[in-house]
Amino acid sequence: MSSKRPLTRREREIMDVVYRLGRASAQDVLDNLADPPSYSAVRALLRLLEERGHVKHTQDGTRYLYAPAVPRGAARKKALEHLISTFFEGSVEQTLFALVESSKDKLSREELDRLAEVVERARKRGN
Repeated sequence: MSSKRPLTRREREIMDVVYRLGRASAQDVLDNLADPPSYSAVRALLRLLEERGHVKHTQDGTRYLYAPAVPRGAARKKALEHLISTFFEGSVEQTLFALVESSKDKLSREELDRLAEVVERARKRGN
């Protein structure tokens, strides 16, 4: 992605639709947004997202079909790296602690066990 500027709430909503559908026209995006803006606003946001390197388009007749420019996993990783560096001074430990603490009432015993397994695997690798 070319831009370092974080996505706005509406841009994230549009990206969620594009990722979910795989390829989407402006009308597809509009049809899948809660409380959607106008059609022209969706088109303008898609153009902006393309300029910033988040989506790319192909032409299908008279309409543009937009697809993610990067796989969702890569986008998640980049967003997570930004979150960790911005709010947790680059500390994975602080980030994980905050996530577990803020979610402790929502995490099941099985989820906590899986998290413990991930930590144990990292420990065995020497990280």
